[in-house]
Amino acid sequence: MINRTLHQKIQKRLFKGKAIIIFGPRQSGKSTLVEGVLRDKDYLYLNGDDADIRDVLTNTTATKLKTVIGQRKLVFIDEAQRIPNIGLTLKLITDQIKTVQVIATGSSAFELSSQINEPLTGRKYEFMLYPLSFDEMVKHHGLVEERRMIEHRLIYGYYPEIVSKSGEEGELLKLLANSYLYKDLLMLDQIKKPLILTKLLKALALQIGSEVNYNEIAQIIGSDPKTADKYVDLLEKTFVVFRLPAYSRNVRNEIKKSKKVYFYDCGIRNAIIGNFNPIRSRTDVGALWENFVISERLKHREYNNIDADHYFWRTTQQQEIDFIEETYHSLHAYEFKWSEKAKAKFPSTFSTNYSQAKFKIITPKNVEEFLLE
Repeated sequence: MINRTLHQKIQKRLFKGKAIIIFGPRQSGKSTLVEGVLRDKDYLYLNGDDADIRDVLTNTTATKLKTVIGQRKLVFIDEAQRIPNIGLTLKLITDQIKTVQVIATGSSAFELSSQINEPLTGRKYEFMLYPLSFDEMVKHHGLVEERRMIEHRLIYGYYPEIVSKSGEEGELLKLLANSYLYKDLLMLDQIKKPLILTKLLKALALQIGSEVNYNEIAQIIGSDPKTADKYVDLLEKTFVVFRLPAYSRNVRNEIKKSKKVYFYDCGIRNAIIGNFNPIRSRTDVGALWENFVISERLKHREYNNIDADHYFWRTTQQQEIDFIEETYHSLHAYEFKWSEKAKAKFPSTFSTNYSQAKFKIITPKNVEEFLLE
């Protein structure tokens, strides 16, 4: 069993008078995580995917909830975003049944956040669970072994089922991408044209690490720029992709409004384009490596409560830096190179205007310095 970083953090928040909310992609291990936290405890499990459970928990009362919960002190509501007005239900449990600890999971931040933010103001702990991380796997079987697995991770990613079922990765990833990836999205009223969504995902997958031009994307998918932008936003809120904005502090010729789009998981990206070829025969290894280390860095920051903003940097003269991380007291610039022998020269425009910045090149040889510190 692979221990999840959030396990102890959630356990420490039990019975503190607040609801516990866990967001994350489908199949990232949310249910398994909660079941592990609640192991050997008497708890009530309610699944929001079940119609009768939705009926019971929608527009309910404290009296009715007490009847449903009975003598149990722990309630686990899975796929809570499927339950209308779930925020009010969670508020009732937290405020009116104070001896009960409720834990809710959701795979769509768009739906669940909109329902719980106002009712649960000051009444919730929120956690984000990603697919497995480099850090978690290092703790599971050691740094040396996980570094040996990096090529495999670039191709197949970190979803728990993919990691645990060696030899079935490609088949399982295709199933995951086709059956689960779109499930929450296709339930949203905003998704009027599923075919456009499919085309958009493939277009994004083919240009990871490049700036996204919504006018060009719209032409590729047969839509308009506003629709393309809206669909990317929804993909981000269902934890499929994330956007990296441009860093600009009004230095002349800096790109200010562009964004790059990356996938939370390299395996999902490869499943979308149907390419599980080995690293040695690929032409996109540089982009895969960049996607991998950036997504893993975001996991590391989230799990370790590192407060920082992240960007890429580029000028109109094509000077570029892959990744910028800024905190209130520091500025770090990173270049990501797959080849351990590669050298990178950081642009003089950046170093001159941001003299306080620290520079570093990240390769597979020193990746732990970026993902574990």
